[in-house]
Amino acid sequence: MSATAQPKGAQRGVERLVGRWVRPDGGYVLDIRSAQADGRLDAVYLNPRSIKVSRAEWRREEDRLLVSVELRDVNYPGSTYNLRYVPDQDRLVGDYYQAVQRQTFDVEFVRQK
Repeated sequence: MSATAQPKGAQRGVERLVGRWVRPDGGYVLDIRSAQADGRLDAVYLNPRSIKVSRAEWRREEDRLLVSVELRDVNYPGSTYNLRYVPDQDRLVGDYYQAVQRQTFDVEFVRQK
């Protein structure tokens, strides 16, 4: 995603994505360290060891802030998270495609305090 792909002001609020997010159903961690104006995210994924993040991006669709993360590591051959930020609950919710099992699961992440 290039900087021109984001309309002026699109980065407004994206800083709310930065933080350490935990999946309550298993303790998996998505650590978003920074969000760039061009849509890139600097992110780390832990289960509990570090899993390689091959792509992490944010975008705004209508009034929603969306996050996409692709994992490429042993046992993670293209598994993906597609999430949306829910501001009034301070949560990331969406789905996780588990590539090995070829299954999609509903997931949520809560901010670790």
